[in-house]
Amino acid sequence: MAELLKVSHLKKYFQVAKGVLHAVDDVSFSVDEGATLGIVGESGCGKSTLGRTLVHLLESTDGTFTFEGKDVTRLKRRGLKEYREKAQIIFQDPYSSLDPRMTVEDTIYEALRLTRRYSRSDSMQKITEVMDMVGIDRRLRLAYPHELDGGRRQRVGIARALALDPKFIVCDEPVSALDVSIQAQVLNLLQDLQREKKLTYLFITHDLSVVRHISDQIGVMYLGQLVETSPSRELFQKQYHPYTKALLSAIPSLDIDRKMKRIILKGEITSPINPKEGCRFADRCPYASPECRRAQHLEEVAPNHFVSCCRVREINHL
Repeated sequence: MAELLKVSHLKKYFQVAKGVLHAVDDVSFSVDEGATLGIVGESGCGKSTLGRTLVHLLESTDGTFTFEGKDVTRLKRRGLKEYREKAQIIFQDPYSSLDPRMTVEDTIYEALRLTRRYSRSDSMQKITEVMDMVGIDRRLRLAYPHELDGGRRQRVGIARALALDPKFIVCDEPVSALDVSIQAQVLNLLQDLQREKKLTYLFITHDLSVVRHISDQIGVMYLGQLVETSPSRELFQKQYHPYTKALLSAIPSLDIDRKMKRIILKGEITSPINPKEGCRFADRCPYASPECRRAQHLEEVAPNHFVSCCRVREINHL
């Protein structure tokens, strides 16, 4: 598969009262066309900030990212408009992300209207096609968000993202606010749409069972940095970074004969404001040593499996 998106040393900092918040700090990865990269990690690790930066809802502080081989890091006006037609986002909360004063039809039509490429009649036809595609009954065309349940509201958000026929969609925890039964429906819908339209996803979540179900590749984030990336199946079979090991040890098991070995992390969480050089997991890591206080970089320890840990080979006896 051809590479669609490539991110190189991307940074997004915020100026706060006590200094500079390193929300996304020196992140690099690539996503192939038609594939899904899952991004997992604790709340506050920078997952959503990363996704919003990639669709230009936030402007990056440093680094670059290319789309279809073209640098789209600092686009302006026309270039930004063209890129946003190809790169869309599905938000986490299906209620607050919709304008309560706009009907389903108005919500989808707004994106079409702003492109100025569709006549009114063509737009109405396109709205019908997209609603059918995501499973929204046509009778709900003039319904408002408060008249819909969570699953239908999220389908409206998906329809809005699909209206302009994008190639890349950031899915920012799109099922976390939904009931479990509705989660499965939405996940299956996203996978069906991906196969049908050859979509590429950056799927952000803190639910490890969800990311395992939908992702081809997985990146594990901790305090703004990627600490491990790997093919999905391989990551659940073998983890190399201590944080990833602890994260996956929290997954409940249905095997009553297998005793769970939960790894309980201790120590203080490093502040993302003016962080010191070195591994940000060191204060909670049972394997930390003085050399962990120097800069860490992703290193390939197995085919297509990268880990940011200076002691990874020693810890895992590689």
